Amino acid sequence: MSMTIAYIAHPISGDIEANLADLRRIVKKINLQYPMIMPFVPYYADVVSMDDRIPEERARGIRNDIEIISRKVPDQLWLTGKSISAGMQAEADAARAAGIPVYDYTNKL
Repeated sequence: MSMTIAYIAHPISGDIEANLADLRRIVKKINLQYPMIMPFVPYYADVVSMDDRIPEERARGIRNDIEIISRKVPDQLWLTGKSISAGMQAEADAARAAGIPVYDYTNKL
């Protein structure tokens, strides 16, 4: 039985370091408690290598995310964190347009 690739959408803007720490906690929890789910967080590299506060760099990161989703790389998209940000909404919209199921786990992981 193969694993399900779940794109883990999470808020980044605002307190970036706290949001990344929460994202790491969630990814660890998924890895340890959901053996058939592979958490996929491709934007993490963009966030740590570019400045999310610079509009052009943030836009490039979101463009990268939308491209991955549009190519149907993930099997599912999970909305996580405390709220659904504008970036997460764009990711969810792209997933739905590509026929990828979207699950709302905000405030649940």
